[in-house]
Parts: sequence; C-alpha cells; structure tokens
Amino acid sequence: MPDARSPLALALNLLSRRDHSEVELRRKLSPKGFSAEALDETMTRLKDAGYLDDRRFAGSFAEAAIRNGRGYGFRLRLELSRRGIPDEVIEDTLAALDAEYDEITTLSELMARKFEGFDPQQAEERQKRRVISYFQRRGFSLAAIVRVFRDRGE
Repeated sequence: MPDARSPLALALNLLSRRDHSEVELRRKLSPKGFSAEALDETMTRLKDAGYLDDRRFAGSFAEAAIRNGRGYGFRLRLELSRRGIPDEVIEDTLAALDAEYDEITTLSELMARKFEGFDPQQAEERQKRRVISYFQRRGFSLAAIVRVFRDRGE
C-alpha cells in the first residue's frame, strides 16, 4: 500500500472518484510539491496498471456529454482539448461517436427533453433565438438546428 501522502496514493484517490486524463491528474498533483520525476513515475505506473488511459477517458467523457446534452461537435473538441487530450485521440473519439450519435437525431431528442412542448412555428422570435443559441453553445450546427425546427413544425 502506498504512503497516503505519496503521489500514487493521491492519484488513486482522485481516480477512485472519477476518470481523469493524464494532464488533469498532473495539474491536480503538481501543486502538492512532488518532483517531476515522481509524477512521471506515478503516471507510468497508473498507465501500466490500466488506471490511467486518455483514450478511455475521452470516449467516456464525450459520450456522457452527448447523452446529457452538454456538448457536441466543436464544443466536445474544445472540452477534450482543455482536459489535455491529444488532437489525434480527440479526432478518433469524435469519429467513433459520429457513427453512433447522429447530430439531427441527438439534437431532436435533446430538444424534446429540454424544451418540451416547444413549437418553432408558434414560438416568438425571442424564444426561437434563445433555443437556437442554447444549442449552438453546445456545439450543434445551425443547419442541424434549423432542420430540426423545420421537422418539428411539420
């Protein structure tokens, strides 16, 4: 069992709560005063044991964000990049999820959940703009939003 104040013990404690990317974990451990060598050794041990995997983290983070309506497209790319995921892993993750989560279907389901009873044909311009900007901030394209509006109005 590692010493409770060791970087490994602190990293395992953080990983027991939720998955982290390597960069996130380093950011959280760096202020604790550990040497760069100790952090490198800890990251290597965690990767070897399978506790730290940026691909797994990116996939689970992105899938949860899509399912919960927190992000899609460029927003996911930005969020994963902020968490230190390499561009190559981000592209692979988003390509895999694009096959599973169609933008129109995902947006339509999310709109039905988030804005239940919203009818774009009957809504005031202000309300339409509010809904459009809500989904654009989450990374959905304007073309997809307009298409879902049109489909819901029919």
